[in-house]
Amino acid sequence: MYTFLTTSPWADYELIDAGNFEKLERFGKHILSRPEPQAIWDPHLPASEWQRANAIFTREKGSQERGQWKIKPGTPEQWVIGYERPDGLKLRFRLGMSSFKHVGLFPEQDPNWQFIYNQTRQRKAAQPRVLNLFAYTGAATLAARAAGADVTHLDSVKQVNFWARDNMEASNLDGVRWLVEDAMKYVRREVKRGSKYQGLILDPPAYGRGPNGEKWQLEDELNEMLKLCKELLDPEDHFFLINLYSLGFSALILENLVHEIFPQARQSREIGEIYLHDKAARKLPLGTFCRFAT
Repeated sequence: MYTFLTTSPWADYELIDAGNFEKLERFGKHILSRPEPQAIWDPHLPASEWQRANAIFTREKGSQERGQWKIKPGTPEQWVIGYERPDGLKLRFRLGMSSFKHVGLFPEQDPNWQFIYNQTRQRKAAQPRVLNLFAYTGAATLAARAAGADVTHLDSVKQVNFWARDNMEASNLDGVRWLVEDAMKYVRREVKRGSKYQGLILDPPAYGRGPNGEKWQLEDELNEMLKLCKELLDPEDHFFLINLYSLGFSALILENLVHEIFPQARQSREIGEIYLHDKAARKLPLGTFCRFAT
């Protein structure tokens, strides 16, 4: 049976509406409108509500990602929002309007941040070692660090790591190890060194480049990557989480991979979809995931 995860109520974020391949969101005090290829239905709210947006992203012709923001006067290009959960996880994130429609945060990952935080606290090791691959601006990194982990944060883009460091400092945390590396090369070296981790987090893109031009193609690389990750997990004490955003990758693909590579996880694993719900209770799918723990 598949599991469906969604964000629990959060003071500084809400999906207001979605439709016509767009989504309307509030981050703190600011409302943004940006493209969403999964929102193929009609919007629930009238156009007047969408016009309240402080910033609207418009794609360049012929591009799925790149474009420009039209920002209303008085709207900052960067701002900070808070994130706090009853289990004690409390973070702050710096947001900004990038030329690829992203703002530096994927709010639908809220249930996985809580999973990381709570699973890190349940490890037997005094200071669990956690490796976050394709780590972007570091929300998952900070969830593990806030729980006391020794965290290695790896991303191939230097500027993204700087952004993640800003989030760490805004959250009054320190001690993260930052790496600008190709994920596959690093994991292969770690396996050769015999390294072991109590937590592994993967958030791979469908396509990407390493810092030296190394090619990453999800369908070509994921099988080997997961086999290497198996070698890195502490066999007696671990948690594992992977997210996939590629529209071509169903939860069935993840299920097959995990079934073959991590047979020990059959009893504890969760596999399914992550979604956000808008004010009309429509569910916006935003990727697949798999997670398990010993």
